[in-house]
Amino acid sequence: MGRVAAIDCGTNSIRLLVADVTVSDDGSRWLRDVHREMRVVRLGEGVDATGVLAPGALERTRAALADYTAVLRRKGAERVRMVATSATRDARNRDEFFDLTRAVLGVEAEVISGDEEARLSFTGAVADLDAPEGPFLVSDVGGGSTELVLGSWDGVRADVTAARSVDIGCVRLTERCLRDDPPTAAQVEEAVAVATEVLGEAFAAVPTDRAKTWIGVAGTVTTLVALAKGLPAYDSDEIHLSRLSLDQVREVTDRLLALDHDGRAALGPMHPGRVDVITGGALVVRTLAEHLAAQGVRELVAGEHDILDGIAFSLV
Repeated sequence: MGRVAAIDCGTNSIRLLVADVTVSDDGSRWLRDVHREMRVVRLGEGVDATGVLAPGALERTRAALADYTAVLRRKGAERVRMVATSATRDARNRDEFFDLTRAVLGVEAEVISGDEEARLSFTGAVADLDAPEGPFLVSDVGGGSTELVLGSWDGVRADVTAARSVDIGCVRLTERCLRDDPPTAAQVEEAVAVATEVLGEAFAAVPTDRAKTWIGVAGTVTTLVALAKGLPAYDSDEIHLSRLSLDQVREVTDRLLALDHDGRAALGPMHPGRVDVITGGALVVRTLAEHLAAQGVRELVAGEHDILDGIAFSLV
């Protein structure tokens, strides 16, 4: 058993997991959370339009990372891995980000490829599921990108069949299409068209018709589940492995589309950092749901374990 720390820095949020990893004689591994935390820093704010990381976004990320570094050192993490995804892959001034993370954390941040991001997400997502429910399709809707991964899980190892990362997520779609609040019908139509076109690249690369179970991970999906279940506040235990029908996905998306900023902010499970971008994320999820329903998968399983857990597993 070893204590590890995983940090996932995405387009919208930065997250920390400190966990004890146990490996059994048969090679199976499991995690016991010591500390898990998420902060919305919006690192990718404006990157889609400007091509650079904004000074304010870099400062928000630095402050969060400084706090995380203090936590993981206090908790006694023996190994640390930090990965950075879509926003840093795209930014011309990404060296500023690397200098910042090296100075604060003391280790190099890794800008992982879309395929590696997808593989780690799959490993973290399927560990709590039963092998006969596979093949599994894992979707990770982030701020700037969405990953689709198809694979199987035998209870010990994950076998990835196909994976694709495409440049669409809650921040990108909101900034690109949803200019009014609430968005107009024309803007929603535009956003759906963009999501459909970009996700089409992933559907062409990943044979989603082979999937038996669809698992959605990351904050957009888990927030939608919390809203659909009518939770008064965000509750990870209530959300993890909950299931939503296609009709429920449609209903909660329509409800969000009708609300303005204040209306969304007043929803009990809504994280303040997701208020501005949750509608774009919901449209991405709904587009996925419509596509999969046409192939016979009409239910979404929400997973609280994702790339962060996959990063932790990779340290053993």
